[in-house]
Amino acid sequence: MAAADDPTRRFYATNAVTYTDFTLKPSALRLERFLALLPEHAEILELGCGNGRDSAFMIERGYHVSPTDGTPEMATEASRRLGIRVDVLGFEDIAYDMAFDGIWANACLLHVPRSQLGLILFKIHAALRSGGVFYASYKAGTDEGVDTLGRYYNFPSENWLRTTYESLAWASFEMRQTRGGEGYDNQPTEWLHVTAVKA
Repeated sequence: MAAADDPTRRFYATNAVTYTDFTLKPSALRLERFLALLPEHAEILELGCGNGRDSAFMIERGYHVSPTDGTPEMATEASRRLGIRVDVLGFEDIAYDMAFDGIWANACLLHVPRSQLGLILFKIHAALRSGGVFYASYKAGTDEGVDTLGRYYNFPSENWLRTTYESLAWASFEMRQTRGGEGYDNQPTEWLHVTAVKA
């Protein structure tokens, strides 16, 4: 997410408290699959941490987690819940060099404009160590647009997303599809879950 006048960012800033109260249950099954690919006590960057529920899950299991969110109001809420510092980090500001064993980006990169996603993936790839694991999830679709709450989504198809990832060097790439209505707007949603390991 970008400037303060961006409708998507403004939505999360305005609704930070109610949004972070929406669900406190972590994405346990997907987290377990992700963590199983990482070494013990791995260093993990979480992007778009929201209320911090997934970071809490990983921290409780002994991993060294750096939770971040692109919206200051959301980062404040996550910090309050986690009891640790949560940095404000926009996707465009990612500037790490082989710093992490894993990067967790659950339901956040779906707000990156299609024209910018390739660059953001490049930055994420650079932030991973060799063999590092990257997970991200997206709402599937055929063309970018906004939801009923005015939030922008890139709504990628499986083929479009796969092609975008393939511009980078991955040792492995896996995409899973699920269907659920667990989003804030409570609308039935097709999800694409991507796990990629850096070569």
